[in-house]
Amino acid sequence: MAKQTVAEQFVDVLVRAGVRRLYGVVGDSLNPVVDAVRRNAAIDWVQVRHEETAAFAAGAEAQLTGRLAACAGSCGPGNLHLINGLYDAHRSMAPVLALASHIPSSEIGTGFFQETHPDQLFRECSHYSELISSSRQMPRVLQTAIQNAVGQGGVSVITLPGDIAGEQAPERSIEHALVTTRPSVRPGDAEIDALARMVDEADKVTLFCGSGTAGAHDEVMRFAERVKSPVGHALRGKEWIQYDNPYDVGMSGLLGYGAAYEATHECDLLILLGTDFPYNAFLPDDVRIAQVDVRPQHLGRRSKLDLAVWGDVRETLRCLTPKVRAKSSRKFLDKMLRKHADALEGVVKAYTRKVEKHTPIHPEYVASVLDEEAAGDAVFTVDTGMNNVWAARYLTPNGRRRVIGSFTHGSMANALPQAIGAQLLDRRRQVVAMSGDGGFSMLMGDFLTLVQYDLPVKVVLFNNSSLAMVELEMMVGGLPSYGTTNHNPDFAAIARAAGAHGVRVEKPKHVRGALRDAFRHKGPALVDVVTDPNALSIPPKISAEMVGGFALSAGKTVLSGGVGRMAQMARSNLRNVPRP
Repeated sequence: MAKQTVAEQFVDVLVRAGVRRLYGVVGDSLNPVVDAVRRNAAIDWVQVRHEETAAFAAGAEAQLTGRLAACAGSCGPGNLHLINGLYDAHRSMAPVLALASHIPSSEIGTGFFQETHPDQLFRECSHYSELISSSRQMPRVLQTAIQNAVGQGGVSVITLPGDIAGEQAPERSIEHALVTTRPSVRPGDAEIDALARMVDEADKVTLFCGSGTAGAHDEVMRFAERVKSPVGHALRGKEWIQYDNPYDVGMSGLLGYGAAYEATHECDLLILLGTDFPYNAFLPDDVRIAQVDVRPQHLGRRSKLDLAVWGDVRETLRCLTPKVRAKSSRKFLDKMLRKHADALEGVVKAYTRKVEKHTPIHPEYVASVLDEEAAGDAVFTVDTGMNNVWAARYLTPNGRRRVIGSFTHGSMANALPQAIGAQLLDRRRQVVAMSGDGGFSMLMGDFLTLVQYDLPVKVVLFNNSSLAMVELEMMVGGLPSYGTTNHNPDFAAIARAAGAHGVRVEKPKHVRGALRDAFRHKGPALVDVVTDPNALSIPPKISAEMVGGFALSAGKTVLSGGVGRMAQMARSNLRNVPRP
C-alpha cells in the first residue's frame, strides 16, 4: 500500500463515511487537506466566499439526507467564521463534521499569528471537539468524531494543525467499521402501558407534533383516528405532519395560527410527539402532559410532565396504538376543527382584499403565489424573521417538499447558504431561498457562489427595507423602532451584474410572471420583490405580558394571519364532520 499523508487519510475516512463535498475557504494551514481533496475523485471541494456559508450549506445537506456532511476553515479567523453555522447545525441535530485547521503544532501556546484554541471554542456547539496533536491519533479520533456526529445527531469538530496534516500517516493505523446511520429506539413495555392507560382515561386527547414525527406521518394519523384527536404542530413539525391530515388544527407559538392553542389547552391529555417546542408560555399548565422523544434530555425541559417516554415517535405509536381503546366520540375533535376553519377563514380576507392594487406589495400575497408556482418537490430555505411567518402560513407541505431554516438557532442570513447545500445535493430539484433583505445582504457575497457553480437556486427576496421582526419586538416592548431601517440597492441589478437572472417587482400584478420566469431560467435567479414594511404578524393568543407597550390602535393595523390554501384545506376537513 502506498504511503499516505495524514491529510490524505483524513479525506479517505470522510469518503468512507459517505461525505461527497467539503465546503470551505482555502488557507495555508488547510492546504494539505484541500490538495488531498483535489486528488480524490470521490469528493469535491466547494469553494464558498465565507466560512459561515460553508457550515450552513453542510448543515442543510445533512438535514435533507440524514447523512454526514462536512465543512472546513483555516486557522484562526477562518475556522472561527464556521461557528454560527455550526451552532445552527448542532441545534438542528444535523450530522456535520467540521475541520478546524490550526497553526503549526510547535507554536501552539506561544501567541502565534492567528492562534486560537478551536478544540475549546467549539465545545458548546458540538458533541465532540478534539485536537489531533500527533499523526498516531489518526484515524481513530476522526472515526470517533464521525460516530458522535451521526450517533447523537449534531456537530463534531476536529482541530488539525497544518504541519501534522502534511506528515506521513502511520503504516499500521487502525481503521474500523463506521457507524453512518442511527437505530430505532423502542420504549419499554412499562412506559407503553402507562401511556395507554392515560389515553384510555382521557376523554379529550390532543397531539402536538415536532420534527421528531419525520417518517411517522402514517402512524400519527392512525393514532389520531383511533382516539379522535386534534393534531397541532410546531414550526419544525409542519412539513412532516400537516399534509393529508384530516385532524389538523394548525400551529401554536409566536408564529401560530388556527386552533392549535385552543386544542392544547382544552384537552384532558396533551401528548407531545418529537417536539422540543421552546415557548412554554404557549403550553398549558393545567392539563395532563405526556411527552415522547428519542432524546431523553428533551423530556420535561419545557413543561411539567405526567409521563416521559423515551423512544422514536414511529416505534412508540406502533406499539401504543393497538393497546388503546378506540374512542367513539368526535365531539372535541369536531369542535376544534370548526374553530380552526373559522380562524383561518376570518383572517384570509386580510391579505386578499384589494391585494392586486396594494403597493408596496403584501408579502402574504407573494408567499401565497410562490406556494402555488413552486414545484411539488421543491426545497424551501427560509430566512429568520418575518419570512418564517410567511413560510409557516403559506407554504403547503405535501410529503415531498422540504422546508429548511434556522428554526431553533434563529440566525439571520441562513437561507442563501442553506440553498447552496440543498442545490449541490441535487441540481435537478427546485431550490427556493426565501430571503429577507437583511439576511440576504449579510452574506450576499455568496450569491457569487451560485454564479460560480451555476447553481439554479431561485432567490425570492422579500425586500421591505427593514428588520421587520425586530420592529415588532420593539413595539411589543413598548419601544419606538430604531436602527431597523435598511437603505437598500436594486438587488436585481446586482444579480444581473454578477451574471445571474435578476428582476425587480414593485407591482402585485407582476409577481406571478416574475416567479414563473425565474423558475424557467436554467441558472441562478433573484426576484427582488418590494414588500410592505408594515405587514407584521402577531400570534393568535397574546397575554398582557406579551403585549407590553404594544398599543391597541397599532395592534389593529397588524395582520394576525392569512394562511393561503390552508383555509381551503381546513374547510375540506369539515366535510367529514357530522352535522347536527
